[in-house]
Amino acid sequence: MKVAVFISGRGSNLQSLIDGCADGTIPAEIGLVVSNRPDAQGLTRADQAGIPTAVIDHKAYTTRDDFDAVLDRTTRKAGCTFICLAGFMRILTEQFVRNWRDRMINIHPALLPAFPGINCHARAIEAGVRISGATVHFSRPELDAGPIIVQGAVPVLPDDTEDALAARILDVEHRIYPLALKLIAQGRITVRNEIVRIDDAEFVDGFMINPLP
Repeated sequence: MKVAVFISGRGSNLQSLIDGCADGTIPAEIGLVVSNRPDAQGLTRADQAGIPTAVIDHKAYTTRDDFDAVLDRTTRKAGCTFICLAGFMRILTEQFVRNWRDRMINIHPALLPAFPGINCHARAIEAGVRISGATVHFSRPELDAGPIIVQGAVPVLPDDTEDALAARILDVEHRIYPLALKLIAQGRITVRNEIVRIDDAEFVDGFMINPLP
């Protein structure tokens, strides 16, 4: 499976995917890294790994449709058949998402469907939740919505700052994004009635309590 990864920033999740493909954990190839920002640090990560890159600056296009059309053409021209959104800070058009239905996944730093959108760490702390985490899901036209593939959880601590919580959740992201892509590349995932089914998956049989009794 040849994958395109879309980024806007430092590309730490991109790096976890690069590492997983390089060491054989993920039976896939990253064929292209696309950024809407020419200064994205993730482009350097791709260059160092010998992965082709493309900068498609959204500011150069008058409409989202025009921007997304170039994204689509560039991805297909590179021979990529699957897209991973890894900190890509642009809302894609409904048509683009539909064109890549069940062939595009996203990672979000919250336990969806809770706290979609931005500032999710601050919102989680403000809401007083005891557990937060990250979610990998198939993309749908609605923001941060779609069938859930993998989730990872962390406790929210009483003295947590937004940055502290974000750092713990980022560690989880780096583990669950390669896992999700691995399961897909292995052909073990199907979507039925907007629910992800995973062949031969081992699920956790237990629970987390926070705070401890």
